[in-house]
Amino acid sequence: MCVFFDPNVVRQCREDDAEDVKDKFTANFCAWFKPGADRYDPSFTAAESGAKSQLDALFGDGGTDGPDASTDDAEDLFRR
Repeated sequence: MCVFFDPNVVRQCREDDAEDVKDKFTANFCAWFKPGADRYDPSFTAAESGAKSQLDALFGDGGTDGPDASTDDAEDLFRR
């Protein structure tokens, strides 16, 4: 993690001149990035995976392998 990273700020960056990163899942570049050895907090990952597992338990796994039974029932309503 960067020394400027702060999840409690709006853009998650304490550097005012840094560009806003819109897509955080692809490669990006920041001229202000400075790695900090003590900045990684595993609780962020644990909280994320815990929230995902709770959503999966509530709504299903969200897989896109194909239509599920509820989709089939809805489709049956509109078939002629």
